[in-house]
Amino acid sequence: MTILVTGATGTIGRRVVDQLARRGAALRVLVRDPAKARFPAGVAVAQGEMLDIAAMRAALSGVSTLFLLNAVAPDEVTQALVALNLAREAGITRIVYLSVIDGERFPDVPHFAGKLAVERMIEATGLNATILRPAYFMNNDAGIKDVVAGHGVYPMPIGARGLAMVEAGDIAEVAALELLRREQAPGPLPSTRINLVGPETLTGADVAAIWSAVLGHPVAYPGEDLAGFEQTLRQAMPGWMAFDMRLMAARFASEGMLPQPGDRERLTTLLGRPLRSYRDFAAGLVAAA
Repeated sequence: MTILVTGATGTIGRRVVDQLARRGAALRVLVRDPAKARFPAGVAVAQGEMLDIAAMRAALSGVSTLFLLNAVAPDEVTQALVALNLAREAGITRIVYLSVIDGERFPDVPHFAGKLAVERMIEATGLNATILRPAYFMNNDAGIKDVVAGHGVYPMPIGARGLAMVEAGDIAEVAALELLRREQAPGPLPSTRINLVGPETLTGADVAAIWSAVLGHPVAYPGEDLAGFEQTLRQAMPGWMAFDMRLMAARFASEGMLPQPGDRERLTTLLGRPLRSYRDFAAGLVAAA
């Protein structure tokens, strides 16, 4: 019985691997370059990528449970559908898929719409899966700490409706628990969805106030300059991705990203502890500097 983790070197995937390894799971990870991979002892490494059919078939051989995480990419949907069809071909009936919350409410945002299409494929083909639907990752803000601290501005245009921001460690732990639940069950379990949210719903002004308290000096929220946001992102990512992120931010401003009734209670019960707060996340970044 082996769990295959894709996206294993990223923010979430690496944490999922660590969580599973600590719990003694038999693990295999799919990576493009094994020489750059650093995993706990005992983790088997399969080289390849999702559109390399031969490599995926080899990676899935002997696997009982699949964690499917694929990054935002122009061919994200194709990657996911190929991986799921190959898993079905291999007889794998235990799957956890990392999607995104509010796919139905963000139909014009490419990576949201793509993940929703993958969810629909899972449903239509009768695959047994847990679909994890995380809200905005707190950890997205790790890269802007110096801007916040140095310029006294929280630059992410997240709006005034509020986002139920969730910490990456909480996402990974829920994923690991669901993978083990499916792995250890005597047979395939029914499909389910879990919204992954944090303990608070935060606006741009709320987050700026948290940074002000953590840093001990004022931090402002300047509002939603979406054109400027896209232009800044183009310095660090392809233009199509920067535009995708701009469309997402526009939906943050108009719709927010809100939890459903019972989401937080369900997660707290599942984890057996409180959800991690944005204040603790920000304080941890400052302490580590």
